[in-house]
Amino acid sequence: MDVVEIGAKIGIYYIPFLFALCFHEYSHGLMARFLGDDTAHRMGRLTMNPLSHIDVIGTFILPIASIVFALPIFFGWAKPVPYDTRNLKNPRTGAFWIALAGPVSNLFLAVVAAVMIGILARYFAIESWMKSLLDLLSVFIMTNLFLAFFNLIPLHPLDGGKVIARFLPAHINYKLEQNEGATSMILMLLIFSGMLSFLRYPVMWTHQALISLALGGL
Repeated sequence: MDVVEIGAKIGIYYIPFLFALCFHEYSHGLMARFLGDDTAHRMGRLTMNPLSHIDVIGTFILPIASIVFALPIFFGWAKPVPYDTRNLKNPRTGAFWIALAGPVSNLFLAVVAAVMIGILARYFAIESWMKSLLDLLSVFIMTNLFLAFFNLIPLHPLDGGKVIARFLPAHINYKLEQNEGATSMILMLLIFSGMLSFLRYPVMWTHQALISLALGGL
């Protein structure tokens, strides 16, 4: 893979991924502030600036390495946005909504990108730059859907673990949180072993559904 090809792939895959990741974390912080906790704002994390959310390994090294070395998996993460449950009126319910805000934000971006595809295909179909832009938007949809579905897996430290905590007895959730390190290792094993490849099915189905809906009015 030459430098030009690497640059093109970074533009197509990494930059949309970075934007989606930052929007995901920003949404956590925004929901926390809406519910009464301004920890993220005070710590400078209520922003779309990637430098505020970057995790050297998860946000930079691993995603870039997967592009440069054509690894079979494109994956990464950002630093979690902090919040203090003591500032929430209802800590259990508040934590649920804060966790859910991340995946929902990615679903929102996927829908917005699909609407853009519909608009571009309707009004700019003959333009020479259309195919490249439509391909970029399609990748953006896939990226956001993957982030949404992956983060909804009901295991700590993913958002899904915090979402399902709303419906579990407190003592069970406490044990799950205490073993977060172990479940993190299990997740990494599942990722690099390819056992999470099943996620491609809901991602592909939802992607196709969004595109079909976007183009349905043509």
